[in-house]
Amino acid sequence: MLMEIVDQLNQAMPVHFQEDILANILCRLPVRSLLRFKCVSKLWKTLIDEPHFRMTHLNHAKNDKNFQNFLFYQLRPMEAIFSIYCCPLSSATLAEDVRELDFPLIVEPRFCQVYCCCDGLVIITVYDNLAECHRLLLWNPSTRESIVLPTPKLSLNGICCLGMSFDSNSGDYKILRILKDRNQGRKARGEILALKSGSWRKIDEHPDVFQYILLGMHSLAYMQGAFHWVGFLRNYFVVSFNISHEVYGEIPLPEQISMSYIDIGVSELEGMLCAYSNVHHQGENTFKLWMMKDYGVQESWNALFCITDPNIDIPVPKYVFANGEVLFWCIYYGRAENSYWTQNGPYTLLPRGLLQNGFVFIESLISPRLLT
Repeated sequence: MLMEIVDQLNQAMPVHFQEDILANILCRLPVRSLLRFKCVSKLWKTLIDEPHFRMTHLNHAKNDKNFQNFLFYQLRPMEAIFSIYCCPLSSATLAEDVRELDFPLIVEPRFCQVYCCCDGLVIITVYDNLAECHRLLLWNPSTRESIVLPTPKLSLNGICCLGMSFDSNSGDYKILRILKDRNQGRKARGEILALKSGSWRKIDEHPDVFQYILLGMHSLAYMQGAFHWVGFLRNYFVVSFNISHEVYGEIPLPEQISMSYIDIGVSELEGMLCAYSNVHHQGENTFKLWMMKDYGVQESWNALFCITDPNIDIPVPKYVFANGEVLFWCIYYGRAENSYWTQNGPYTLLPRGLLQNGFVFIESLISPRLLT
């Protein structure tokens, strides 16, 4: 049907008008279709490869939930091999909607860890068997393109969180890495990579904000032009780090959790800052989730729900469905596996098994190779 419409446009309209209409149609299509349509003609290939078209397609995808997918990875214990999958984000997702993705490197996938997603790009670590080392990759699952990122200056040994965003001031993508070195106690350090620069650089340490980072976090929450994580001084609070000006800020947590010694994390849901806690008390685990309506205003923290279950551990919220249900990942001991839940119970539309931490991502044509 689309081909017939375009043929009619080609016959009836001047060239400059044809391309405008054609671009308007194509920017609403999924990436898999666009990659096939590049073979239709040189005109189509040139149009789809244009930076302006790629950005138009990205902006459309950001505002259309049909372009949102869920990326997750799974360990197959019998083979000791990881697989990566994606599926549409819909309450009506079916088993046949889940598809396995090609691994980003031509290596046997003995290890992988996904850290974060931004504009259809994914930061992932894989183990290169030939080089016998870990590789940090920037990968577009939709186009299957990937590049090896520069080796960080700080140690690769330890627990780290990463975040990625586009800095409109510099016109460059930046990656922030916070590392909690096993040899440094609770102290953490940070470094940043501007993709165009091609090298990591350590960032100045604020004495109050690098004292603590939640062990269960892999991805730094990003909104309002800043990355966010949990800091600790006399109590817990939210640290913000402006990506353009590299300025630190502090945001108070909900009063109910700011003075307690519990598992705490922050994430982004629906463009808002969220805080979550998991309290272990007398054999019960209580998971609570708050959302901050007005950014930076402590009084605007709003409790969304509370779940008490002895088997839920390390829960991390991931997505809000149209009906208000919140999808979260956790380790559920009763099933001896990692799993996905909502506040109404198990989320059964994803495969069973050792499902690792997942992330929302949008389809895009952004090429990692053109960003460095």
